[in-house]
Amino acid sequence: MLEPLHAAPLGAAEPMGIRSSCWTASGLSDDLATVVRSSHRWTCGDRIYSLEGERTLLRFEIGPDDDLPQYLFSRRSALAAVHLLAIDRDGAMRQSSLSAGELPSALSGGYFKATLPGVTRDTRQVVVAFDLPSHRMTLERAYLSASDLVLGPDLLRSLLLLAILAGMLSMPLIFNAAFYRILREPFVLWHTMLTISLLLTILVSSGLAVILFDPPAMTLSWMTTVIFGLTVASGAMFTYSFIEPGRMHPLLRRGLLCCAAWAVFLSTFHAAFPFVARPIQSTVYTAAFAPVVVVFILSLADALRRGSRAAKFQAVGYLPVITVGLVRLVTGVVPWLESNDAMFLFYVGCVCEVLFTTLGVADRFMTIKRQRDSARFEADVLERLSERDALTGLFNRRAIEQNFEKFLAEGYRTLAVLDLDHFKAINDVHGHVVGDAVLKAVAEALQADPQIHAFRLGGEEFVLLLRGDDAQAQAEQRRQAIPAIVAKAVPGLGRSVTASMGLADAPPDADAEFADLYERADKLLYDAKLAGRNRTKMAVMRGSTNDEDPVIETVARRFRRI
Repeated sequence: MLEPLHAAPLGAAEPMGIRSSCWTASGLSDDLATVVRSSHRWTCGDRIYSLEGERTLLRFEIGPDDDLPQYLFSRRSALAAVHLLAIDRDGAMRQSSLSAGELPSALSGGYFKATLPGVTRDTRQVVVAFDLPSHRMTLERAYLSASDLVLGPDLLRSLLLLAILAGMLSMPLIFNAAFYRILREPFVLWHTMLTISLLLTILVSSGLAVILFDPPAMTLSWMTTVIFGLTVASGAMFTYSFIEPGRMHPLLRRGLLCCAAWAVFLSTFHAAFPFVARPIQSTVYTAAFAPVVVVFILSLADALRRGSRAAKFQAVGYLPVITVGLVRLVTGVVPWLESNDAMFLFYVGCVCEVLFTTLGVADRFMTIKRQRDSARFEADVLERLSERDALTGLFNRRAIEQNFEKFLAEGYRTLAVLDLDHFKAINDVHGHVVGDAVLKAVAEALQADPQIHAFRLGGEEFVLLLRGDDAQAQAEQRRQAIPAIVAKAVPGLGRSVTASMGLADAPPDADAEFADLYERADKLLYDAKLAGRNRTKMAVMRGSTNDEDPVIETVARRFRRI
């Protein structure tokens, strides 16, 4: 898919056209015509350009077989103005000038264009003077062309492929939005920022920006610089937050933070003040990213050495982009090498970044989700354990207090408080091991079902929460089952284990507090103890003449007969 980009003008291939044969430098105050005619000032055959002069002039020879050039094309970078001179065989000159703000962008990605002044068959030379050029690439990539680029089949195919690439970069934004709603991890935001930065880089470095909104060339120039810094910074922050804790040396992790801040500062300063140290500024600017590349490489290498799963995805995804950075760094710093931005490799890098880092984000997302689900499950288990009595397995006081409103809403409006009679004597005579066995047997007698919840509040005290029309009878049935079940489970006690119980109902049409309902039932339990133990006391029912419910009294008499 990317192969047409390599051959089309949007890629990194060398453009076809008339290239300069000689160059010279002068001051801004020097007369252009005088400089052009001073043949001794020109350097020919040497394409190692210098930015020392305030103005750099390129001379293009027009051969008899050449198509007459109509346009100048060159790479965008900060400059003050461009002067164009067409020189005929008889020495006549035609000149036009454009300030930096007047230079239009070309459909060829990263280039600006300027219309030449009246080139004819009598024209033998074209001289282009750049005022305050800030990058050698503007001089190295300058060429003359007979026509402007048109939206032909090749260019349309390249633009379409770039649009597809931009669409691929847009897809992770959708995934990240979905991921972040579920798992609010910072690396998802930084990956989103990185993806947006790469998307904007493709937009401003290709002809797509010219087709969509056609900004001036210098606007795209400073935008490209700023976006590059944001791309590096977001990549550093993504790596900082993406590599798992403990899988990268702390100094390298902090170094990534410094790299992010350094990249934003460099790009912003270089875009805002391109002429502060113009002859060397672009070289220094490029070289200043060398520590960033080193920290990136060391961070990934250290993370891989420490067994980081996330670093494996990132290393594969970042490899082409890091290679692009190294190519730009070496060719931008070494004077005798022609600057190369490796745009074709950059597009390949974008594809790799989209594919592998998005897969890495998804993989890390699933890993973290599994970890959080496991932690949540363990927390739920611990929560349930914290609501259970370790000895009997019944719910404890914490469970009833925290869930009382829910129990009321589900219809459990009868509360029974039970206390074993003379339980201390069992511990004193038989020991706590036997006492614990008795408590387990009592818990078995107070077996829960969909209509009853059983709780142990502590010691020999138990609570039942009941619902249904026969709630009191169910509570009494369980209380009176205690002696037989304990006797069977713990033989040899030499006495019957009984329990006293107090019963209270929550008001049918009003909310009740556990403390209030428990206090009422506990008072009735106390009354049952005073009345001789092994019995139930409940609140006086409306229409009753005594303090015991007729149903409970009937059940009690039946059990006593047995």
